[in-house]
Amino acid sequence: MLSSLQIATTGALPMPAPWLLKGFQDSGGGRDAIARPDLFPRRRNREKLRVVNFIGLSGPAGIWGLAGTNSMMLAASEINRRGGILGREIEPVFHDAGGDIDGVVRTAADMIAAGDVDVIMGSHISAVRVALRKVIAGRVPYIYTPVYEGGERTPGVMAIGETPRDQSRPAIEWLASEKKAARWYLIGSDYVWPWLAHKATKTYIAGAGGRVVGEEFVALGEQNHDAQIARIRAAKPDVVVISLIGTDSIVFNRAFAEHGLSSKVLRLAGAMDETLLLGMGADSSEGLYCASGYFVDRASAANDAFRAQYEASFGRCAPVPGSVAQSNYEGLRFLESVATKAGSFDVRPMLNAASSVAYHGARGEISMRGGRAKMPIYLAEADGLDFRLIRTF
Repeated sequence: MLSSLQIATTGALPMPAPWLLKGFQDSGGGRDAIARPDLFPRRRNREKLRVVNFIGLSGPAGIWGLAGTNSMMLAASEINRRGGILGREIEPVFHDAGGDIDGVVRTAADMIAAGDVDVIMGSHISAVRVALRKVIAGRVPYIYTPVYEGGERTPGVMAIGETPRDQSRPAIEWLASEKKAARWYLIGSDYVWPWLAHKATKTYIAGAGGRVVGEEFVALGEQNHDAQIARIRAAKPDVVVISLIGTDSIVFNRAFAEHGLSSKVLRLAGAMDETLLLGMGADSSEGLYCASGYFVDRASAANDAFRAQYEASFGRCAPVPGSVAQSNYEGLRFLESVATKAGSFDVRPMLNAASSVAYHGARGEISMRGGRAKMPIYLAEADGLDFRLIRTF
């Protein structure tokens, strides 16, 4: 059975164990579906398609790192057993994007200059994406997979995650209608995704007849939320909209419940999934809602197949592949569809193909139109350590 907990270090960058890096061979599935080859080669095999994933393995978003690497590896294994993409076997490489952003940018620039990357994937915060897209500058395709603020139109960048327009707006309208929510408080991490997501959220709240009674941004890594909780209590909101990332969201939601607010004030959390729910604990989940394009327990043929293969490959105790982590699986499925349609891995043909394409992943069929991914959005309420789906938008 494959261990999803083993991490090795190469140079200054934390990377998955060597067997996670390359060499997916057809072994018929199950525990041997992902081979364990020799150490990662210093010189790349140019017959293979090197996809470098700049993924958060440390920092607040690092909580999704292991499940994210697992999800990408599973997609690569499945695609390679079908013959790869345009006849080229995928060679995944992972680099930590959870640390110093300048260091991440230098690594990407060096790899591009050396010709050591064919495609860049990203499962990291938007602040990293904004920095990376400048150095990538359309020289190689760049697929950004997680939920984000929307509006990405940089040449060469293909963003496939949920956006506030499809994710937050219907959830806000539902809470206003069904829960009579009129007073809203916004709290988010202090970087680009929450900044722009809040801007959109305010518009949706106003459209639903509501009023924003408070807003603030919190530094990444903040551990003490007494001041924020006091301001929220004083503002008397009906709903707190939470745009905190990863472990920062866990810390805040625990504090929210410990201060006795979870039974009095509803919460609508973005970038929330089963991984964070487990980190929060059942005692902190009362009154918590989340809208997302993916939930682990959503029943469908595509998701059932994904979960079965994930468990067979990484074991029943592997980290849960929630929305952010699972988007890494979707990223390779998207790449397969777009490159096949384009007949090329060059940026311009791929962008033309991505402007109108559909692909299939664990989320079912997702269509791309005008740079936006169209997928069903599910509204769920936390129920202990699970989510109970209550609406589909």
